Amino acid sequence: MKLVLTAALLACAPVAALAQNAPAPAAAPAPAAAPAPAAKFSADTPIETLFANEGAKAVLVADGLGDIDKHPAYEQFKAMSFRAIQPFSEGKLTDEMLAKLDADLAKVK
Repeated sequence: MKLVLTAALLACAPVAALAQNAPAPAAAPAPAAAPAPAAKFSADTPIETLFANEGAKAVLVADGLGDIDKHPAYEQFKAMSFRAIQPFSEGKLTDEMLAKLDADLAKVK
């Protein structure tokens, strides 16, 4: 029995000797958070986001798109952008309209 206990102690001894005693490396500091960019709107911004901002909504009204939230299918496409719904507009939303919308929305603070 003594032989078994001695063998067990000797088997465990090298493990303790090999254990590292060095301190764990210090955690790297978290990178500083970049400041949030100012809201920039475009024809690629979701429609519901545009309607949620008073300045962007005023642009939509001025550009003749202010009543799109009254469309029967508004709930289905409000998460899409004007550029995304253009192919489904049957030509009512032209490239020129989107370019003007982009230019006007870029001015919104």
